[in-house]
Amino acid sequence: MKILVTGAKGMVGTALIANLKNIKENKNRTRPNLKIDEIYEYDLDSTPEELEVYCEKADFVFNLAGVNRPKEQSEFMSGNFGFASTLLNTLKKHHSKASVMLSSSIQATSLGRYGTSDYGKSKLAGEELFFEYGNENDVKVAVYRFPNLMGHSRPKYNSAVSTFCWAVANDEDFTVNDRSTELELLYIDDLVEGMFDLLEGKEQHCEFDGVETVLMKDGRYCCVPITHKVTLGEIVDLLEQFKAQPETLLMPKMPEGSFAKKLYSLYLTYLPVEKFKYELKMNRDERGSFTELVHTADCGQVSVNISKPGITKGQHWHNSKWELFIVVAGHGLIQERNIHTGKTVEFEVNGDKIEAIHMIPGWTHNIINLSDTENLVTIMTCNEVFNQERPDTFFDPV
Repeated sequence: MKILVTGAKGMVGTALIANLKNIKENKNRTRPNLKIDEIYEYDLDSTPEELEVYCEKADFVFNLAGVNRPKEQSEFMSGNFGFASTLLNTLKKHHSKASVMLSSSIQATSLGRYGTSDYGKSKLAGEELFFEYGNENDVKVAVYRFPNLMGHSRPKYNSAVSTFCWAVANDEDFTVNDRSTELELLYIDDLVEGMFDLLEGKEQHCEFDGVETVLMKDGRYCCVPITHKVTLGEIVDLLEQFKAQPETLLMPKMPEGSFAKKLYSLYLTYLPVEKFKYELKMNRDERGSFTELVHTADCGQVSVNISKPGITKGQHWHNSKWELFIVVAGHGLIQERNIHTGKTVEFEVNGDKIEAIHMIPGWTHNIINLSDTENLVTIMTCNEVFNQERPDTFFDPV
């Protein structure tokens, strides 16, 4: 399959092309049915001659080109409707039977606050042009009315989410006029997966009830149904938590598929390089060091313990707290004793064979560095963040 992407240097085009290349080069093997031979990239700096060649050769066209921040309102129609006409006329000239995808906007509904949008009017005109082209030339046309898109794009341009991410990550001032304003957001990775579905003929169809997407098997439009409705207040509150993470160590809850998980990934792309790393507090003494790495909202914390040669650490037990000790370097011995029955167990551990050892509630435990020359390095996970007021930790030698 030979694929033409117009608007190749925009937010969607950049992400789509990078991921199409992963398929083409067999780096992404999640879509074994997709075989991509060529990817043609067309953008503002491309030539009419290149468009001719691409339209003649392409088997599939993603039309992502468009204008959303013109100097003059009239540029909406010329940039959106005008280029659509040029593209379709070029395809028609070469008797192309390539399937064509159009990136339109929910603003094309021309309803509610979109009712007077010149941008929406230009998108609606482009939609009708594509539908007519499909009917007249017996080719597949897939028109997507995207909501607000969420991906790495220029801040202070046309994405409030990008602007907020950039501002928070770079300690810049920003304004939220109304925290209760709700956005419907489509994350760029979900959009790309939707485009892969389209290439495989598994796209979702829909109609619109006002501006609401209604899945419908025979719907005129196509859609990517995985969107998130969130308020501006919710977005900036999450971003402030992300910003504080290097100090608090606390990772907010980020379940699979959640908006928070996607926003955190996007936020990180706006970090200045000097914030790529941050210092952690190492609690040092003559025995070695103990450093908390990450706190979680519901699964405790992760730490790293370094024991110097010959040193024993621990010698305590917990009522309800449990831990996992994972030695990643060095040679050591872990001992545990049931404080009620006196039963003992011990485990020789080595960084050459990484194992996880449970520290059971009600069993006092220690860890001993058996080496005379090397440090013992242990990753320790715990089901709760340490609370100085209720430490649930009681000294008792094994």
